[in-house]
Amino acid sequence: MREVAEAAGVSMKTVSNVVNDYPFIRPETRSRVLKAIDALGYRPNLSARNLSRGRTGLIALALPELDAPYFAEMARLVTAAAAAHSWTVLIEQTDGLRSREMMALQGVRTHLVDGVILSPLALGPEELGASGTAPVVLLGERVSGIQLDHVAIDNVAASFEAVQHLAASGRRRIAAVGAQARESAQTAHQRFTGYRGALEAAGLPYRPELVRPAGEWHREAGAAAAHELLRLPEPPDAIFCFNDLLALGALRALYEHRVDVPGEIAVVGFDDIEDGRFGRPSLTTVAPDKPYIATTSVELLATRLRRHPPPPPPQEVTAGHRLIVRESSSSEHVYAPRELPS
Repeated sequence: MREVAEAAGVSMKTVSNVVNDYPFIRPETRSRVLKAIDALGYRPNLSARNLSRGRTGLIALALPELDAPYFAEMARLVTAAAAAHSWTVLIEQTDGLRSREMMALQGVRTHLVDGVILSPLALGPEELGASGTAPVVLLGERVSGIQLDHVAIDNVAASFEAVQHLAASGRRRIAAVGAQARESAQTAHQRFTGYRGALEAAGLPYRPELVRPAGEWHREAGAAAAHELLRLPEPPDAIFCFNDLLALGALRALYEHRVDVPGEIAVVGFDDIEDGRFGRPSLTTVAPDKPYIATTSVELLATRLRRHPPPPPPQEVTAGHRLIVRESSSSEHVYAPRELPS
């Protein structure tokens, strides 16, 4: 920086102001400094700059499963949003375990990052309220009574719309796959609430035998649940799965049983992952506004990290969603699977 200042005939403070894009600099001075920077190949020491500001330039993103398409997409979107702040994102997989979520929330790593974006599955309100020194933004699971920024969709309304779509198309025995009993499984509880609400609104009875649990929302669990539903004396004529991976597993099981989708059984998922768009039949699904969720979570963190003006109280932000109707539930498209090879 000293050499740049000497070459441009300015002070080191002026060079610093140009590098940090300080607005009140004469254009000719700025031009002279930039030419000297280019000629000398000067690059700012980002580590030193961050230390002088009390910042590391790192944020943590803690997600349950990195191989789950929804969370992989979220990691990509958060990383892109963080790049606008020149932040590097450290991504950590928690496996939905309490110990790992607590480590992400208040462990030793929180001293190495400026802030944390966390998608919790296991932690309750008291644990989430005891966050560490780094600012925290929560994604997904909606937990009341905590003073932290939170970005989520309205799972009850989204699930209601999905089941309402099935009922409006004439389905009367609508199954649900993905129920979870543990108290911390707020997303599952909310989607189940939306499911039951839509049945009631459509004048359809609630049938407990049509509700199938899934400890993990993976393809295997969806396939197993569909096999069980098909063995019922009165199988369903529609299946609402609490995420797209469960729905893809269910579609595979229906294919193996030579079930006409959607002619005999319609299927709806949740998350709008890329695989669902390219399957046959393509998957009807609830699409959360993932770009908005990612960008908003990063901006909330940036607000917490600004010294001036003082940050506002923690915000509860509800992202949008929409139902995307595709072949797996559309009455305009009947998919007849071929005979399986013997």
